[in-house]
Amino acid sequence: MPNTLYDYTIIGGGIVGVSVAWQLKQRLPHASILLIDKESQLAQHQTGHNSGVIHAGVYYAPGSLKAELCKKGAAATLAFCRQYGIAVKQPGKLLVACNALELQRMQALQQRCQKNGIGVTALNQQQLKQQEPNITGLGALLVEDSGIVDYSQITKTMARLFQQQGGHVQLNTQLQAAVENRDNISLTTNRGAITSRYVIACAGLAADRVARLLNLAIDFSIVPFRGEYYQLSPENHDLIQRLIYPIPDPALPFLGVHLTPMINGGISVGPNAVLGWKREGYGRINFKLKDAIDMLRFPGFWKLCRSQYQSGISEYKNSLYKRGYLKQIQKYCPQLTLQDLEPYPSGIRAQAVLADGSLVQDFLFAESARSLHVCNAPSPAATSAIPIGDYICQRLQEKTSV
Repeated sequence: MPNTLYDYTIIGGGIVGVSVAWQLKQRLPHASILLIDKESQLAQHQTGHNSGVIHAGVYYAPGSLKAELCKKGAAATLAFCRQYGIAVKQPGKLLVACNALELQRMQALQQRCQKNGIGVTALNQQQLKQQEPNITGLGALLVEDSGIVDYSQITKTMARLFQQQGGHVQLNTQLQAAVENRDNISLTTNRGAITSRYVIACAGLAADRVARLLNLAIDFSIVPFRGEYYQLSPENHDLIQRLIYPIPDPALPFLGVHLTPMINGGISVGPNAVLGWKREGYGRINFKLKDAIDMLRFPGFWKLCRSQYQSGISEYKNSLYKRGYLKQIQKYCPQLTLQDLEPYPSGIRAQAVLADGSLVQDFLFAESARSLHVCNAPSPAATSAIPIGDYICQRLQEKTSV
C-alpha cells in the first residue's frame, strides 16, 4: 500500500470511531479522512458485545460529561434509527428495590434523575406488580426513555454514510508504531505506512497503548472486565415487557445483573463483571501473557484489587457457580431456575484505572499537538456515540482552526 497523506485518520472501528469519522466528513466534506481497524469487520468489540440498551442517563453524576452526553445521545440515537430505518424499541426501564436499604437508595437515585433532567416515576409495590406481574419488589423507579437497539447496525449504517460522502475505511489494518512530527503523524501498520495531519484514536481496549505509542503522558491503564451474559430460554421470552434493573450499590463500580428484552425478541441476563486476563478474551477460559503482565506491572491494578477485593471475590464466585449468578436474578424474579439460563456471548468492558487505583468514572480524553485520544469510554458510550463524535469534532476544529 503506498504511503498516502490524509487530513485525518481515525483509529478504531467501534461506534465512537465511526461516529467521529461520519460527523467529521459532514463538517469537512473536502477533507481526506481515513478510518482504520485491525479487524475484518467493524464493531467487533465493545460495540458488538453489549446488551443493546439505550440508556437514559439515570446513574451519572450531575454535571459530568456522561450525564450530559448520555441524555443527548439517547435522543440522537432514536432519531438516527428512525431516519435510517433501523429497528429500535423504547419499552422503558424499571429499577427495582427489594429491601428497605434499596428503597432509600431508590429515593437518592430519583433525585439524581431529576437533577439530570430525566423523566422518572416512583412506583409502590402494587404499581410495580401492575407494570410487571412477574417481577417482585417493594417499589421501583420507572424510566420511560430507556430503549433497546442493535449498535452494530447503527455503526455499519454510519460507516456506509461516511463512505458515500467520500470517506475511506480500511480494515485488517493493525497499528504497529506512530511518530508525531511537526507537520504530521507517521503511522506504521501491517499494511504499510500512513501519514496524517491529525489522528483521532478511538481504540477502546487498546486506548492506553495507542496513547503511549504517541508518547502521551498518561496516568491510567486499561483494565479489562469481562461481562458474562446468559439468555432466557424461549418459553420465557414474554416474561417481562420492560428492562429490569436492580437498584445499584453506590459503593460498587458496576450496576449489577439485569434483565433486558433484546431487539431480536429474546431476553438477556447480565452482565456480571469479572476481571479479565485477556483484553479481547470473550471465551469462558481466556488468558494472554502480554495483557496479564501489563496489568500486573501497573501499580493502580493492585490498589484497585485492595479496594474492591470483596466484590471481586463475589463476582468470581458467581462466575464459577451458576447458582450464585441465578441468585442475583431471583432477588427480583424468583420464578427463574437454572434451566432457564442458556449460554450467550460475553463482552469486555475497557475500563480506565488511575495510578491511585480509582476507576475513571467519566469519559476521559487526552491530546497532543496533532492527536486526540478517547481514553475512557465505557457504558454509556454506545448510547452517547453521536454527541461524543460531535464533541470530538468541536475540539478538533478548535485545535486545527478549520
